[in-house]
Amino acid sequence: MADQYQFNTNEEKIVKDSHTKEIDLINRDPKQINEDVVKVDFEDIIAEPDGTHSLDGVWKLSYTTFTVSKYWCYRILSAVFGIPVALLWGFLFACISFCHIWAVVPCIKSCLIESQCISRIYSLCIQTFCDPFFEALGKIFSSVHVALRKEV
Repeated sequence: MADQYQFNTNEEKIVKDSHTKEIDLINRDPKQINEDVVKVDFEDIIAEPDGTHSLDGVWKLSYTTFTVSKYWCYRILSAVFGIPVALLWGFLFACISFCHIWAVVPCIKSCLIESQCISRIYSLCIQTFCDPFFEALGKIFSSVHVALRKEV
């Protein structure tokens, strides 16, 4: 009985996993597509050269303010707009996939079929008319010998 329950649990898990994908909550950029674009730290934005330093407290507070405000602003924006924007991107890529599958690929296949037909007709015309003409020209000029002499 326990084996059957385990089997049913695995079967349900397989059905569930076919529609949803397990996501990694630790590494959220596994392909590192945003590694060099949006990874911005305080030191990348604000720097004081030697000889023009602010008070240490101001510098520490500026660092903390920048870091915390960036963190919470991103959190709030992603909480408010993340799901609607994800919905829009999902819709956009679904439309692109639909157009590609149902319009672009069939159109390309149709053009390839038509071009193969035209290619065969063109090849037949070349073999019928041009090949004999150029063979005859080759036989006419095959007895011509060109000698290159260098005179000083």
